[in-house]
Amino acid sequence: MSSDPLVIFTPSGKRGRFPKGTPVLTAARQLGVDLDSVCGGRGICSKCQVSPGYGQFSKHGVTVASDALSEWNAVEERYDEKRGLKEGRRLGCQATVQGDVVIDVPPESQVHKQVVRKRAEAREIVLNPSVKLFYVEVTEPDMHEPSGDLERLRTALAEQWELEKVTADLHILQMMQPVLRKGAWKVTVAVHLGDQENAARIMNIWPGYYEGTVYGLAVDLGSTTIAAHLCDLQTGEVVASSGVMNPQIRFGEDLMSRVSYSMMNPEGSREMTRAVREGMNALFTQIAEEGAIEPNLIVDAVFVCNPVMHHLLLGIDPFELGQAPFALATSGALRLRAEDLDLNIHPSARVYLLPCIAGHVGADAAAVALSEAPEKSDDLMLVVDVGTNAEILLGNKEKVLACSSPTGPAFEGAQISSGQRAAPGAIERVEIDPETKVARFKVIGCDLWSDEEDFEEAVASTGITGICGSGIIEMVAEMRIHGIVDAPGLIGSAEQTGSPSVFADGRTNSYLVYDGTEKGGPKITVTNRDIREIQMAKAALYSGARLLMDKFGVDKVDRVVLAGAFGAHISPRHAMVLGMIPDAPLDKVTSAGNAAGTGARIALLNTDARAEIEATVRAIHKIETAVEPRFQEHFVNASAIPNAVEPFPILNSLVALPDVTFNTGGGGAGGAEGARGGRRRRRKTS
Repeated sequence: MSSDPLVIFTPSGKRGRFPKGTPVLTAARQLGVDLDSVCGGRGICSKCQVSPGYGQFSKHGVTVASDALSEWNAVEERYDEKRGLKEGRRLGCQATVQGDVVIDVPPESQVHKQVVRKRAEAREIVLNPSVKLFYVEVTEPDMHEPSGDLERLRTALAEQWELEKVTADLHILQMMQPVLRKGAWKVTVAVHLGDQENAARIMNIWPGYYEGTVYGLAVDLGSTTIAAHLCDLQTGEVVASSGVMNPQIRFGEDLMSRVSYSMMNPEGSREMTRAVREGMNALFTQIAEEGAIEPNLIVDAVFVCNPVMHHLLLGIDPFELGQAPFALATSGALRLRAEDLDLNIHPSARVYLLPCIAGHVGADAAAVALSEAPEKSDDLMLVVDVGTNAEILLGNKEKVLACSSPTGPAFEGAQISSGQRAAPGAIERVEIDPETKVARFKVIGCDLWSDEEDFEEAVASTGITGICGSGIIEMVAEMRIHGIVDAPGLIGSAEQTGSPSVFADGRTNSYLVYDGTEKGGPKITVTNRDIREIQMAKAALYSGARLLMDKFGVDKVDRVVLAGAFGAHISPRHAMVLGMIPDAPLDKVTSAGNAAGTGARIALLNTDARAEIEATVRAIHKIETAVEPRFQEHFVNASAIPNAVEPFPILNSLVALPDVTFNTGGGGAGGAEGARGGRRRRRKTS
């Protein structure tokens, strides 16, 4: 094995060994990592900025020393002096590899920017925000009745609006007197109406009648992406939505990797807290610019997140979440101030965090419950929030159960040989021709199929760069439908499958999706290891759902709701072919889009919903998959495509899956069995 240093890039997960002294930009280009550069590596454009990570990364099996990259050189020093580099950043064209290293490519350094699909869903929400505007006329000061301006403003709010015991922070006192006089004692006041923990509080004050509005943020802090919706608190309108990659990805793609990083590195927890807060502040600045507003007009915010993100956002070490009994520091809803979390919005802005359900079922699952309301359903509803850590709800008016399943990042394109995040140029839809067994596809940013006229011209600006999560799901399902992959997950040979796209790849076979090497593009394939990654992810998802069904005492559900940014783009038919979800009529499998984000918006715009979800969460019964013996049994069965024992009668009535097997007992890529197409009848068991 080569003794050269190992270089691992996140979020792509691509890795390789390079001689000491190799520039990071060179390593990125050789691995096909999406790292921008305009100036040709001369340290002028700054497009190739990267963030190296240091410490122990158990996920990747490496420990990164402080000297893993070369020291700053004169070019970086000059650039930092003139234009400034963010703390911890390096220029990829100048920093060279000196040892094993994990390097994060931030979103702004990527040529093909991440498409964060957590859009705001259209939804009717009862408008009852926590911050409202009040126009008041204040009594002028009188030497015969001495009192402070604040006291007379509070009296005006009480008499004219029945707002009692309103308080104000120091910054309001500092600005209040000039505003009162400029408005001739007539002012508009933004008041946070308070809650069971906090008194009503003045958030802002304007002279005269203020014709503008105030805003709130609904934030979905995910393991992979952070999405925010900027909402007008007077109309409920979503003014702008935006998202960024969670910068914590460089510490680990999945939650347990980040918990491990915290355990292995003394400052690990603080590093991750600082990274996520900086990422959110960059997002909030961006979304304020998109909404053409000042950040100090953002006076309320609601956050939803999984338990590990919840703790890291709050600056709490997630150590206890990494071991049984997975104890949360707190599971209740939290009411904080923006300054408590170092957020660059209004200094007195309120922050509400929805309650967590349990150690691995967080506030994001609570938000999904608020959005989809399974506890109000007559039908038995299975709600699956698909992500790096899938959170699953099963329930109706009788009761609601919840669990989480560690699906890992495969559904989002990570750990897949040609996988990538959702970005322009990524394959997102796939169909395999039943006769030729050749794939055609669609990429993000183009409505044409790859075999349609003008496709090449349509994708010229983005290229065809890889395959994202929804694409790999459709790819594997299509390969199963057309007999290229068997039920255990083995890709057959070209002879066995009748597909010219299959080629021998070491001891197994791989499937060619697209070859752009003649034009300097990538060769996009699906390998047997990719199939295994998808099998493990979907088995974890299905096992969690099946375990809840066991606890509920049922073998089928009435309807399935796929939630989450990724869930919104999954084809129900392909998901069922894979065995990701239980057998159900396809018209009863629907997408809720970003249900966690919708739940956050409901809680932002309607304060009554906050008490409602707190009560709902207290009634949800949590199932811990880690200690349930049947989870492993279901997992083994669900590793087959679609399942080794579950009959899936509805699916079988819609799709005839070939009864093939390509494990010919040492026959390699061919053999007599393969020559007959590899077909073998499974013996029926009673």
